[in-house]
Order: sequence, then structure tokens, then C-alpha cells
Amino acid sequence: MQPDIPISALLARGRPLRSLEFFPPKDDAGVVALRQTAEALKRIAPDFVSVTYGAGGSTRERTAQVSSLLKNELGFTVMPHLTCVGHSRAELEKIADRIHIDGFRNIMALRGDPPKGATEFKPSPDGFLHANELVALLKSRHPDFCLGVAGYPEKHPEAESLGSDLDNLRRKVDAGAAFVTTQLFFDNAAYFRFGERCHAAGIAVPIVPGIMPVLSLKQIQRFTTLCGASLPEKLVLRLTAAGDQPEVAEAIGIDWALGQIRDLLERGAPGYHLYILNRAKSALALAAGLAA
Repeated sequence: MQPDIPISALLARGRPLRSLEFFPPKDDAGVVALRQTAEALKRIAPDFVSVTYGAGGSTRERTAQVSSLLKNELGFTVMPHLTCVGHSRAELEKIADRIHIDGFRNIMALRGDPPKGATEFKPSPDGFLHANELVALLKSRHPDFCLGVAGYPEKHPEAESLGSDLDNLRRKVDAGAAFVTTQLFFDNAAYFRFGERCHAAGIAVPIVPGIMPVLSLKQIQRFTTLCGASLPEKLVLRLTAAGDQPEVAEAIGIDWALGQIRDLLERGAPGYHLYILNRAKSALALAAGLAA
């Protein structure tokens, strides 16, 4: 099976990359809908797509199914996510081997969130507590894996300080991560401050900004509460004015994301990664806006 091109090789070309994130559906009907979304998004030719692992590993089999569908049937370069949640070292080795055999060469290596109902992350027996341990395992098992890791422009919610959060990121990069994809943010100043801190800390890999087009004020308040991102007052006021008109709120979200992306690219970001929530409309609208 022809292996995927490493994302590090794509980044080395110096052209801004566009990537999209899917999450595995819960049932077969969801897979059909995802296929339709992915087929619609082929027209904008993303450089790669990623597939999340699911809260608590609940959608692990679906991750493999969706990754295979996107790679083998639709021709995308796919970066499946892999987390430490619920896995021993031996289980992670087997999963890594299967991913490699199936031709995938890019993995998003994450610690993962605590399972639903848990308030604290606890490793499985003979499992890993930190993502840098997973990165080290994957690189030792298959050195040709290209690994992405997560970065938090406004600090991971569990980190004691910006400094300790940056130390954790540096450990992941030192273990072999080739690039960082950020958690969502809505103020580009947070991304550029984060980049400056990373540079000062000796973190030299590309930092890809993660962007989520807003669908509603309630939705984005829920997401930002979970991930620790802030919401600019100007965006909140616009969404509040939209009231209960979802189409207006979505248009506001697309316009805000478009402004973010234009500014990021003009100021040298290596591309952008879209958290699209398995919806094609926002990604297509952004591609059209950027082409104008």
C-alpha cells in the first residue's frame, strides 16, 4: 500500500496548508452523512484531513473506519488521532503497527480527555500519563511516522501556568513531534504571543493555527469553557445581536473566521486547520472567501 506523504514534507514546501478535522459518527447513518460532507469538500482540495479519536476512546473503531474511507475511497491524506486514554503500552504498540501497515504516516498524538464523568485523567495500567510518552513510543516503533501534537495559545485548562504548559509542549517536541496544531482561538494576538513564547523556549517546529467557524453563541461558549479559550467581546456582541437566527449567527462565524485566516496568512502562519464539526458549508464558504 502506498504510504501517505508526511505532513512535515508538505510544510517544508513553504506553501500555506489547509486542513480539516472530522470526528467519527456514532452510527452507520452518520458515516453516510460524513461521506457526503467529505465528497463535497474534495472540491477545495485540502492538503490533509484529520480524524479524532472520540471522548474516552468511545469511537475508536469508527476512527479507523472513517480514516480508511477518507484515505482509500476518497483519496485524502489522512492524519488519524491517537490518545493514551484506556490503552496500555502494548495496546498502543499494536495500534501503531496497524496504522503503519495501513499506509498512514501521520498521527496526531494526544494524551486525550478524561472519560465522560471523570474529572481527572488517570492512565490505564502500564499506560501513559503524558502525550510526550506516546510521541516517544510512536517514533521508536516507527521512525517514519510524522507526529503532530496539540498546543494551547491561552494555556491548557489543567496547566498550572503558561510556563509549565510550555514545558509540556517542549517535551512533546523533544520526543519527536514534527509540528504543533493549536487549540481553537478567536483573537489572533493570542496565537502570535504563543508563537513568540515557543520561539523563546526553543520550540522551532511549525505551529499551525486551529480555527473553528462559530455556529452559535451557546455552542461556542460551551467549547471555550471546556478548552480555556477566550471570546472577544466584539464577537459576543455580534452573536448576541443575531438572537435566535442560526443562519445569521453562522454567517457571523464565517466572517470572523475569514478575517482571522486572512490575517494569519498575511503574517506568515504556515496554514490553518479547520474544526468544521463534520459540516461542509463553513469550509466551502471560507475557501470561496479566500479565493475572492
